[in-house]
Amino acid sequence: MLSRSDDSMEFRDRILPDDKREEFKKPIGRDFKEEEIIKLDKGSKLITVGDVVSLVVRKHGVVPFLSIYDGMTERHEMTEFSSMVEENRWDVTEVRNPPKMITAELIEAVKNAFEGKTRIIKVEGEEDLATIACIVLAPIGTHIVYGWPGKGMKLVTTDELIRKEAEILISMMEELE
Repeated sequence: MLSRSDDSMEFRDRILPDDKREEFKKPIGRDFKEEEIIKLDKGSKLITVGDVVSLVVRKHGVVPFLSIYDGMTERHEMTEFSSMVEENRWDVTEVRNPPKMITAELIEAVKNAFEGKTRIIKVEGEEDLATIACIVLAPIGTHIVYGWPGKGMKLVTTDELIRKEAEILISMMEELE
């Protein structure tokens, strides 16, 4: 399993079985409007997951603790945030994370962020399930803003209950050899 406090356990790649997909389609957190960005508690860590979300937050002058993106939005290439990253020469950690998966590479990169080793993760594949990993690994009180395809942004603030929900979702995924 994946646990914030137990680094001794090796996380293996996990894949979402087709019969569990409906469980993962339920949003975690609440709708989040663009104008709320400036109201976020400045003392809390902020994580953005998704190209559009990461771009919008940066355009409001807010620098997330961690941004995770894949260069795509709703299956179409999204170059504006990628261009921003390149133009500013921000350090990027690249990880492999195929669709419907949470890979050990992604988990390691997120853990490294909390150790101060990375601030931007570019995913080769899909970053959709990265939100769940971030919920489990982030300190309590962390704000995570992520894209909800076709509907806008969602905000989840980590607490023990939300973390438990994310751990349950991860446990539903099949561990790969």
